[in-house]
Amino acid sequence: MTFRTLIQATELHHLMQSPRADLVVFDVSFDLTNAAAGHRAHMASHLPGARYLHLDRDLAGPKTGLNGRHPLPERDVFIARLAQWGVGERTQVVVYDQSGAMFAGRLWWMLRWAGHEAVAVLDGGLAAWSAQGLPLATGETAEPAGAAMTAPAPLPSRPSAVPTVDRQTLLNNLNRPTRLVIDARSADRFRGENETLDPIGGRIPGARNRFFKDNLGPDGRFKPAEVLRAEFAALTDGRAPQELVMQCGSGVTACHNLLAMAHAGLDGATLYPGSWSEWSAWPDAPVATGPA
Repeated sequence: MTFRTLIQATELHHLMQSPRADLVVFDVSFDLTNAAAGHRAHMASHLPGARYLHLDRDLAGPKTGLNGRHPLPERDVFIARLAQWGVGERTQVVVYDQSGAMFAGRLWWMLRWAGHEAVAVLDGGLAAWSAQGLPLATGETAEPAGAAMTAPAPLPSRPSAVPTVDRQTLLNNLNRPTRLVIDARSADRFRGENETLDPIGGRIPGARNRFFKDNLGPDGRFKPAEVLRAEFAALTDGRAPQELVMQCGSGVTACHNLLAMAHAGLDGATLYPGSWSEWSAWPDAPVATGPA
């Protein structure tokens, strides 16, 4: 069985016990205000065999000052690195973090961007795993003996399974709107208040707000598919996913909304990778503030 959106802790544990499973687990725990905190948390406690990836170093490319805080890396470079990390054509990838999939959603989306769809997020993350009394490890995950010689071939060249949109397209959309922009940031940042990560507060004009944490229930797991489907339909007036563009501060938590939609059977929405941190970096960028 291939997992493509979410996987439960007991399902992952069963998969880990299978001697035939081609499985790679990534921990992408991170803190936007303390770039070293995620790795420290990983060292203190992680799933057995999980490899740590760092948002800034591993899941983002070089910054120019105008392309946002977490621009995408070159796609070919990322695909080559996946092979170095043990991901082959038939590998089931599972990703998790310790922040309600805030960062795991980014890697889930990036795997699909690379053309690899056998990727799922551990629903509830480390907390859900621990709640089941499942084993944990500490320290760095050791490379298997002979790993350098047995690394899989790079993923075959495939079209991206997910669409993206650039800043210019969204500028054009302001004048002749055919797409609805959904902002995954908190309501106060959406209104232009309490901005601490980017120099300018506000939002893309015409955007609507869906705070990514609203995708989760009180237990930290994703809401049922039918609940998410109804909530997104209400927010978007029933628009098709292909008419929607997801954005956030830097193209990270927008992927959480994309994951929630895919889990709800609403796959096909577009990501604006640069998001607010790119949009607001350009001189004379159109900005809206206050209630929508």
